[in-house]
Amino acid sequence: MTNRFFNLYSHGFARVAVGVPRCKVADPAYNAQQTIALARQAAEQGAVLVAFPELGLSAYTCDDLFHQRALLDACQEALASIVEASRKLSAALIVGMPLRVDHLLFNCAVVVAGGRIHGVVPKSYLPNYWEFYEARQFNAADCATTDSIRLCGETVPFGAEQLFEIENIPFFRFHVEICEDVWVPIPPSSYAALGGATVLVNLSASNIVVGKSGYRHQLVGQQSARCLAAYLYSSAGKGESSTDMAWDGQALIYENGELLRESERFADDSHLIYADVDLERLSRERMHSTTFGHSVRRHSEEVAKFRVVRFDIDAPTTRALPLERTVERFPYVPANARRRDERCMEVYNIQVQALVQRLSASGIDKVVIGVSGGLDSTHALLVCAKAMDRLGLPRANILGFTMPGFATSERTLKQARELMEVVGCTAREIDIRPSCMAMLKDLGHPYAEGEEVFDITFENVQAGERTNHLFRLANHHRAIVIGTGDLSELALGWCTYGVGDHMSHYNVNGSVPKTLISHLVRWVAETNQIGEAGSDVLENVLGTDISPELVPGKSKAGPEQKTESVIGPYELQDFNLFYTLRFGFAPTKIAFLALHAWGDRERGGWPEGPHVARNQYELADIKHNLGIFLDRFFRQSQFKRSCVPNGPKVGSGGSLSPRGDWRAPSDSESTVWMKDLERIPG
Repeated sequence: MTNRFFNLYSHGFARVAVGVPRCKVADPAYNAQQTIALARQAAEQGAVLVAFPELGLSAYTCDDLFHQRALLDACQEALASIVEASRKLSAALIVGMPLRVDHLLFNCAVVVAGGRIHGVVPKSYLPNYWEFYEARQFNAADCATTDSIRLCGETVPFGAEQLFEIENIPFFRFHVEICEDVWVPIPPSSYAALGGATVLVNLSASNIVVGKSGYRHQLVGQQSARCLAAYLYSSAGKGESSTDMAWDGQALIYENGELLRESERFADDSHLIYADVDLERLSRERMHSTTFGHSVRRHSEEVAKFRVVRFDIDAPTTRALPLERTVERFPYVPANARRRDERCMEVYNIQVQALVQRLSASGIDKVVIGVSGGLDSTHALLVCAKAMDRLGLPRANILGFTMPGFATSERTLKQARELMEVVGCTAREIDIRPSCMAMLKDLGHPYAEGEEVFDITFENVQAGERTNHLFRLANHHRAIVIGTGDLSELALGWCTYGVGDHMSHYNVNGSVPKTLISHLVRWVAETNQIGEAGSDVLENVLGTDISPELVPGKSKAGPEQKTESVIGPYELQDFNLFYTLRFGFAPTKIAFLALHAWGDRERGGWPEGPHVARNQYELADIKHNLGIFLDRFFRQSQFKRSCVPNGPKVGSGGSLSPRGDWRAPSDSESTVWMKDLERIPG
């Protein structure tokens, strides 16, 4: 199990490749040699599928030479050499060639694996405009009169409506189309995806002109997104005739609209790209998207035309094979600075717009908010300020209250005061200790008699007293209470039932995870949206340890009670939350992804592979914190989430509102997730 855990194929991934061999026009033997060399290289890297360019064995630019018997015979000989070479390769190869069938010539893709030809796919749409004259030499797929042919001594399936399934790799069903097929209004791959193909392959030649590279990206990216699939795209490179055209050898691998890998263009030599596609993710996206299933039903006649050809690949599943794929450490926060700023601006405006709508619809022009000097209430206050600006109301209509208790530190109290001042809200301070002491005395709590007993009752009396004040203040001023609790706290149940971090009249932070709130506050500070003095205050907030400040410490200077010492680091728990909530992955896969994103492959437990990241969390740390997350998320906390207040959903990563993304029983068990957790080594 140990090595298998560290193998990408154990977690729903598959490594695929696109090769662009250097070619010679009308020299199939040379072209086959180049193809085999790249295929061997891809197989050595662990790829189980390798796609090559359209008409790669002959070269695309043969024109009327395609009607020469010598060339066609040589192409079949070249194919035979590739079939033979495939016996020793643990990968399926898809090569392009011209092929005679029943007195007609077809532009074909041939699927080869394990020393056999598993199918031949003819091109469906032949361009015959501008520089293209394919209809002069070839016939389209629907001209075929047979569904099987003899090739290289065996009978093989023939036709455009074929799906190929690698049976020993879960979710791996692929479809092949050729160049122009993806440029038409309804590509064949659209129906293939509805037929279960998760990997779509395009063998293209595709000469290059100004602007075409960008359009290929749009075309392939959108097709992969619409089909909820991976898409492999090849094009011809060095060696094709430049009589009237030029060639850049662009290769692309997309997954559900996201570019995974792109080749160097205009390369002088043969080149290869490969990427690890998440087949399980694609399957789950289709399962969640009910309109995908509706499309299958609506186009059932087209889907029914496909036949499935099944075979096995000797995939490298028993040795450690780490991912060669970017896994963001902060899935809710883009790593790219420009995209991160765009994300922050959009999330901030979603929160502001939602609050503006709630205030407008209710006819209420004041809000009440508790300001602790910590991260969440700081961001909620910033949202309130911008909402008042949008409504044309004075910021004095924000009634901010800081309510120091038994464990409030000098640092956070100072930050709360400064923050309310720079925002320009109506600021008040209410010492809750007297009312808390009265409640503790009524309860007969030992603290009221002078004993230092800091139990859960002691903590929640303070939290509840703050909430009681906020709701009664809202009644008194005809205002609504703005909640400050965030998505991460809801996920982990790190909120007191019925009090301010759980309950409010409207919660602007309810679907925003802690790691994103941190970046939102930093973005407001860096963009100087509340002035230079305000930015300094925000930087101080960002530098403050996250704490409920409910248990007194030895010093009053700063928080001593540390939230993350109990529930684990938010940066890691947000990672766990994203892959649990957004994709429903098993704990073993989440840990595998976390180790790739956060671990040091040498010190973090990888038995082999290059050093890819500074040491942050070893596998033991990841497993421990994931265990905390799973038990709190699945067993302990749903009853709190079942009655959360209204608040806007801000991202596709999901929310935990019972009216939106997440409906779950309050009394479920975490057993199956904890059992899967035990499969993680260490």
